[in-house]
Amino acid sequence: MSPRRRELGLEDYVAGVVGGQRAVLARAITLVESANPEHQRLAGAVLARVMPRTGSAVRVGITGVPGVGKSTFIDTFGSNLTAAGHRVAVLAVDPSSGVSGGSILGDKTRMARLAVDERAFIRPSPSAGTLGGVASRTRETLLLCEAAGFDVVLVETMGVGQSETVVAEMTDFFLVLMLPGAGDELQGIKRGLLELAHLIAVNKADGETEPAARLAASQYAGALRYMRPRESGWQPPVLTCSARDNRGLDEIWEAIRAHREQLESSGRLAARRREQMLRWMWAMVDDELRSALRRAPRVRALLETIEHQVRDGSLPPSVGAHRILEAFGVEKPD
Repeated sequence: MSPRRRELGLEDYVAGVVGGQRAVLARAITLVESANPEHQRLAGAVLARVMPRTGSAVRVGITGVPGVGKSTFIDTFGSNLTAAGHRVAVLAVDPSSGVSGGSILGDKTRMARLAVDERAFIRPSPSAGTLGGVASRTRETLLLCEAAGFDVVLVETMGVGQSETVVAEMTDFFLVLMLPGAGDELQGIKRGLLELAHLIAVNKADGETEPAARLAASQYAGALRYMRPRESGWQPPVLTCSARDNRGLDEIWEAIRAHREQLESSGRLAARRREQMLRWMWAMVDDELRSALRRAPRVRALLETIEHQVRDGSLPPSVGAHRILEAFGVEKPD
């Protein structure tokens, strides 16, 4: 039987995170992800203590359709950054099973170089059914990584649903990876995704697919010209790259740096940080209210019956929602 790990107190967590101790950072993240009320109180105290050391990292959201090579891109891109002296944290949200709640958590195997890089930290987190596949505590995990001294934080989305919007809000730069051969993909791509992008990179621009990648980049650039930029003064560039051959990734980092400098010089970075904190607070309020509603005894007593009636069509969803809220103590406005 392996010896039981020593319990950590507030000072242990704060000293370990600020000191960049990877084992303590991992345990602190587990703490913020825990649903245990005592763990949540301790996690809140830890976050409050380390907050002054957060906010300076470059926060990059990365998305793309399945098969675009996100993990390979992040592995190569992150390795380039650590080689240049940066410390890189990767927060990768994995899809959780809707049946068992389990998660594949395979990012460490797909990012082989970063997984053994002392200047990198990979944290795969199951989405646990939260909106859009974004782990409910990803925001807090990001802050802990910043407090631990990681100056670049990459947040990978599952590339489905509304996860892109959530990640775009919690980061400063949103990178969208695309596949070569725009064609029909360009017709079907979500307009909202293009509106979120600070940069579009067509990956797998190597070998026989390189001409298709360049054509796709030209088509995406054309589409962007008809759209209002997400930020005034920043026209999202469209680049090609090959994560496999490590080509074009330096240009992507230069674009991220240029955008960061623009944010800092204009004062928008400080304003963005303030807005991020406010949004994070309300996101946590929403999460806690939903959790509290489901725990409420009067709601739990009615929930199974109401769900059954809505499912079989004998009760309108709007009426079911009203009855649940009424049981929770929320009166319907006149």
